[in-house]
Amino acid sequence: MDRNHFVCPRCGNSDPRYIGYRNNKPYCRKCIAFSGRKAEEIEHNRNIYLKLDYQLSELQREVSQRVLENYIANRDSLIKAITGAGKTELVYATMEYALKKKQNVGFAIPRRDVVIDLFPRIKSAFPNARVTYVIGEHSKVLTGDIILLTTHQLYRYRSYFDLLIVDEIDAFPYKGNDLLNKFLLDSVRGNMILLSATPSKEDLEKISQRGKIFEVNARYHHHPLPVPQFKRANISILFTCVKFLKKFLNDNKPVLIFCPTIDLCLKLYSKLKIFFPNGSIVHSEEKHRNLRVAMFKKRELKYLVTTSILERGITIDNLQVIVCFADHPLYDSSALIQIAGRVGRKVSHPNGKVIFIGEYINDSIRTCIEEITRTNTKAHMQNLLQ
Repeated sequence: MDRNHFVCPRCGNSDPRYIGYRNNKPYCRKCIAFSGRKAEEIEHNRNIYLKLDYQLSELQREVSQRVLENYIANRDSLIKAITGAGKTELVYATMEYALKKKQNVGFAIPRRDVVIDLFPRIKSAFPNARVTYVIGEHSKVLTGDIILLTTHQLYRYRSYFDLLIVDEIDAFPYKGNDLLNKFLLDSVRGNMILLSATPSKEDLEKISQRGKIFEVNARYHHHPLPVPQFKRANISILFTCVKFLKKFLNDNKPVLIFCPTIDLCLKLYSKLKIFFPNGSIVHSEEKHRNLRVAMFKKRELKYLVTTSILERGITIDNLQVIVCFADHPLYDSSALIQIAGRVGRKVSHPNGKVIFIGEYINDSIRTCIEEITRTNTKAHMQNLLQ
């Protein structure tokens, strides 16, 4: 066999560096970790309906209808919606349409924590649908009327989804991962709806070739996004952080403190807990992070020091945000925009503070502030036209 011409039938890899041989037969090392049961077709319940306990804004209803019409026309969609716009609600009408047609509906997200957080929301919106979620340690049941899953699990669903919604297309670990992108494209036999607050130019160009782009610049409650304030750490990062954290806690406001790495989180929290004992730390290697986030939501914890693991998918009323080491190379403008978007998401407290602490303003910080300011201007004009 010519070892230079093997192409993996599953992921398309032909790079000899990722091809191994067992009993002189080739196998692909690039996708070998993606092995397991595949989903089978099931009979769907046709009597599925959408039930919301709240009203969508006029803009949400308009975009929702246009996305539905685009899906009926057999075209893909990309919804470019600012953080806090209520972009999940923009796909509910299309999901309901597909479900009534007994079509296979999936909702894929790069991060497992966000999948888990979204599950009760989808179940509440479609109360008589069988909703299942599929992540690494939760994959015994692969089918349902609505399947929530991480992008890592898409390999189980080859040519399966009539409607696949993909949220956070700009998020790690999906972003820039050719293998996951291949699994995603292979899983769709119908059309996709992509969701993002910060899509790349490449994403926008690709979708414009085969579908439509819908832009939502206003939050559902019509208040602007909080514009981050940069504070130079003249004495130290810790000193400046303590100053703002003390003020927020004195005002009885919950606080998320972001650091770019686990090591910096641990070092900062070891100091902060001396002055402020009622807090905790959350990162990818922390086994009890879901419990700590739940305690934070219940106000049993006053603040959390966290990595970018909480930059998406978390909504806390009256939240304030501090970003330490905001000028760190790991923070690009998209990450900073996502972090800033945690603030002011609830109509009860639509405003709040976002504090960037660093030694200097770099291009990422500058672009983030400029983009949020520009989006607020667009949103203001959009609101005037309503």
